[in-house]
Amino acid sequence: MVTRRSLAGLVAGAALAPALARAQAWTPRRTETFAEAFPTAGRRPWAEQVPTLRVGLLGGENEADRMGRFGPYRELLERTFGVPTRLFPASDYAGVLQAFSAKQIEVAALGPSGYAGAWLDTNGGVEPLLTAEESDGSISYVAVMVVRADSGITSLEQMRGKSLAWADPNSTSGYLIPRFALRRQGIAVDGSGYFSRTGFAGGHEQGVVAVLQRQYDGAVTWASGQGDVNQGFSRGNLRAMVDKGMLNMRDLRIIWTSEPIVNGPHAARTELPAAFKEDWKRFHLTLPKAHPEIYRQVERGSGTGYREVRHEDYELIVEIRREEMAARRRRS
Repeated sequence: MVTRRSLAGLVAGAALAPALARAQAWTPRRTETFAEAFPTAGRRPWAEQVPTLRVGLLGGENEADRMGRFGPYRELLERTFGVPTRLFPASDYAGVLQAFSAKQIEVAALGPSGYAGAWLDTNGGVEPLLTAEESDGSISYVAVMVVRADSGITSLEQMRGKSLAWADPNSTSGYLIPRFALRRQGIAVDGSGYFSRTGFAGGHEQGVVAVLQRQYDGAVTWASGQGDVNQGFSRGNLRAMVDKGMLNMRDLRIIWTSEPIVNGPHAARTELPAAFKEDWKRFHLTLPKAHPEIYRQVERGSGTGYREVRHEDYELIVEIRREEMAARRRRS
């Protein structure tokens, strides 16, 4: 059960009732109540159609750190399913979306905006399988705007005339939702207006580093919104940077927080065998209990595990993404 407000609070309440009715008609499986043991090792029949398992990794973190975090995960996938498993780290979010369109990967953990973009780009050729749950059992996170603690900036109003770094044009918390929310507050986010300038930092980690190095006054990134803020919360980019020794939270100040956003899904190509997608779900539903350290590494923190999701959970994000794409075409 989702215990926090969702991003649907940003839009007309009339759109919420049908979504709630659909959600109540379906009971997703969750790690906390999933009773099965971790899958036994062995080659599966679907390996005839998926002879190599190719997993896309989003950008936003340096490649060495990504490959280090995901190395044991890759090895576990390979041992469990008996097929060669390859990681495909993209330099940015667009790289993973393009890989889905070109059928160069089978699966990837995406942000909600990335999933929406891939779904639109492939005309429904990808589908969500499951998503991460937070410490309170919800499946939402938040976008936060950070500035240097010694900047003198203590509120969004004081960002007027200052510079702001977006993370990536395909990031939900690092671009899509902050723009959407700020526009609804009457803040101009394009061209000359509220901010002196905006730009893309190349990822979440890079955006925070740019603030610390005074290249931008502020940046937007993602966090679980739960746990100890002094440790970067329980999960997210800030927590990962704290854990890696890249960040001391005393050096930053959070001046704006979005309403909760539905967590992004593990998505797979729709055309893949149903048995493969079911095995992917079972692997991850049991992963946090069977291999807690691997789970913590790939999720950049901890929560209660995973939960099944459906496309309906992301319809609002798809609509926002579609509107953003249309506005971008009008501006060009």
